[in-house]
Amino acid sequence: MNQTTDHPLRYALVNELHARPFPTITVPSHAVYLAIKEPVGAANRDRAADHAHLCALLERHGAALPPQGVTHHACQIGRHALKWESHTEFVTCLAWAPGSLVRPFDGAEAEVFPEVWMAAAPGRRVAAVSIRIDWLPDDPGEIEPLLDSWFVPDSLACAWVLDGAAVVAGDFRIDPAGLMRFALFVRRDTGPERVGRIVQRICEIETYRAMSMLGLGRARGLTARLNALDPELSALVARMSGEADAPEVTLHDLLRVSSELESLAVSHAFRFGATGAYEAIVADRIEVLREARFAARQKFSEFMRRRYEPAMRTVRSAEGRLNAMLERAARAGELLRTRVDVERSAQNQALLASMDRRSDLALRLQHTVEGLSVVAISYYGVNLASYVVAPLAEPLGLSKPLVTAGLVPLVVLAVWLLVRRVRRGVH
Repeated sequence: MNQTTDHPLRYALVNELHARPFPTITVPSHAVYLAIKEPVGAANRDRAADHAHLCALLERHGAALPPQGVTHHACQIGRHALKWESHTEFVTCLAWAPGSLVRPFDGAEAEVFPEVWMAAAPGRRVAAVSIRIDWLPDDPGEIEPLLDSWFVPDSLACAWVLDGAAVVAGDFRIDPAGLMRFALFVRRDTGPERVGRIVQRICEIETYRAMSMLGLGRARGLTARLNALDPELSALVARMSGEADAPEVTLHDLLRVSSELESLAVSHAFRFGATGAYEAIVADRIEVLREARFAARQKFSEFMRRRYEPAMRTVRSAEGRLNAMLERAARAGELLRTRVDVERSAQNQALLASMDRRSDLALRLQHTVEGLSVVAISYYGVNLASYVVAPLAEPLGLSKPLVTAGLVPLVVLAVWLLVRRVRRGVH
C-alpha cells in the first residue's frame, strides 16, 4: 500500500499510544516520585525550562541528554532508573532502584533528587511519594504490625489489588521528609511488569488527587465572593418591582454585578474543568486496581469516598452556584431591559402625541396666517387696481369708490386662487 495515502499525523498518533510504557520494577526495591507544577499559568509555562531542569539532573550523573521538545524520557542515573514525563500542567519524575533501605521511609530514598536541584525547579512540588516494595509474606497477616508502625491508623487505606496479586497500603499523609508513604507487598508469582503498573497507578492516584484538590482552594475563595454578591443580586431583583430608583440606575448596578460574575466564570473555568477531569482519572485509576478488602482495613475507594469526594462536591457546588447566579443575573437583566424598553416606548408615544398637538396648532396658525395674507395682499391689490381702473371709469360716470367696491371681490378671488396654487405646489 502506498504510504503517501496516509494522514500526515497517522504514525505520530499511533506512536503516542506506545510512548509512555509502564516501568519494569523488580522486588524488593524502592521508588520515589515527584510531580512539579508552576503555581500560576502552568498550562502555558515555558517547557524549555522543564527540559533544562531535567538536563541539570542528568548532567549530575553523566547521563545522555534528551533532545529539545520531548515530552517523556527514560534513562539510568546511577543505580536508579528514571522516568520523566511532561504533562499539560506539570512534570513528573519517577526514580526506582533495587533493594530496600534498612530503615523504611527515613527520607534517604529521596536523595536521588538533590535539594539543590529541587530548589532550582521551574515550579513547586505538588506531589511527592515514597514507595517501599517488598515480597508479601506467606502469612499476609504478618505485615499488619508494619502497617501500624509506618502509617497513621485512622487514615490508613489498605487493600488487595489486581485480583490478589499484591497488597497496597498508604495513609495519604506527608511525613517529616515531605513525602507521602505507600507500601507495596507483592506475591512472589507477580512479574516486574505488573509491579511497575501498580507503582504507576499509585503515583497517578496521588498526583491527580493533588491536582484536582487545587480546585478546592479556588472554590472556597469563589464561595466567599459569591456570598457577598448573592444578597446584592437579590436586592437588585427586589428593586425591579419597586419605584425607588429609575430603571436605568438599577440596570447599571445589575450590569456591574453581571460583569463581575462573568469575570469570575472566566477566571475559574479552566481550574474547574481540570478538576473534573482529574477527579475522573482518580476514580478510573482506583477502579483498575480491582480492590478487595484486606484484614478489615478500609479500601482506597472507601477512603476517597469519605475524605476526597466531599472536596470534589464542594468544587462542583461552587461551580454550579456560579452558573446559577449567572443565569439569574441574565434573566434579571432581560426583565429589566424589557421594563426600560416599555417605559421608553410609553415616553416615545407621549412625545409623538405632543408632536401631533404641536403640528395641529402649527397647521391652524398656518391657516390663520394664510387668511391674513389673503386680506393683506387683497388690500394692496385693490388699491393698485383702483389706481389703474379709476381713470378709465371716469368717462363712464363711475366714481372711484364704486370702482373700488367692484374690484374687491375680483382681487380677493384672484389672490385666494394664487395662494391656494402656491400651497399645493409646496405640498
